[in-house]
Amino acid sequence: MITKQVRTIGTTDIMQAGVSPANCIRWVEESFRTKYESQLPAKVSVHPQDDDFFTSMPALLPRRYGRFGIKVVSRIAGDAPALKSDIMLYSSESGQLLAVFDGDWITAMRTGAVAALSIRLLKGSGADTCSIVGLGNTARAVALCLLSESKGETVRFRLLRYKDQAWQFIERFKDYPNAEFEVIDTKEKFFGEASVIVSCVTSAKDQLLCPDDSLFQEGVLLVPVHTRGFQNCDLFFDKVFGDDTAHIQGFRNFSRFRCYDELSQVLLGYNPGRENDRERIISYNVGLGLHDVLFASKLYDLLPPSVGGCFTQERESDKFWM
Repeated sequence: MITKQVRTIGTTDIMQAGVSPANCIRWVEESFRTKYESQLPAKVSVHPQDDDFFTSMPALLPRRYGRFGIKVVSRIAGDAPALKSDIMLYSSESGQLLAVFDGDWITAMRTGAVAALSIRLLKGSGADTCSIVGLGNTARAVALCLLSESKGETVRFRLLRYKDQAWQFIERFKDYPNAEFEVIDTKEKFFGEASVIVSCVTSAKDQLLCPDDSLFQEGVLLVPVHTRGFQNCDLFFDKVFGDDTAHIQGFRNFSRFRCYDELSQVLLGYNPGRENDRERIISYNVGLGLHDVLFASKLYDLLPPSVGGCFTQERESDKFWM
């Protein structure tokens, strides 16, 4: 029998590292660029009740990283926060479990960074606002990443009014000198005047968020972060990009997409992405375990061993032990 100390790294520990939103965007870009060197099985989900789920997301990084990981993410209605996750990071050379991460910060920031990267790659040349519906933690991560991408230029956020969330969102970013806000009262105005739409709504219960197709103007970029509520757009938008085909080919309308490719192909220069300012484009970023595992690997190397906790893992060392 041998014993080994396994690190436990929580959200507070991760935030001590001071990783900037700009760095998060660089990390997701790095993971997209290494996608075709990695092993990335399709995620598997189970549903204990109603709209709740547990999803497992394994990823093996390219050999030079020497890391494998698996993320388990869940959404349970009524819990706070509803979305939560854990990430186990292994050495792919020895098979040893290295660390267990609280995945909430990683999930939020890599998701925000992917949305910001998608907007940079696919928005129209005249797009100067970002319209956000669903103003929770994920939306805040998106805003942090967009503000870091702006390099000091003003970012204009259009927020769909829901309870007091818009005002809480504005309060969170009131000290950012390059952030401006407009609160929109109706879906017709919100969707009808948008050039970039980011939806962070986690549960739409198969309802369309904007069933009137005519409201989506030419050149609009739609980024449904949690993929819900825009099935009508699948049928008439000019192009659809996704983070991984295996994750998206099960979508109801996948076979009816007019033009589809993976976002990595755009980033690597094999697909031109947006070709004119009339194209309506969807960017479906379902979420890659590859992003989570690369983030965990970077943080594991970045954080000193003294940061976080640990637990003792006992393993058999004899070949025959039964």
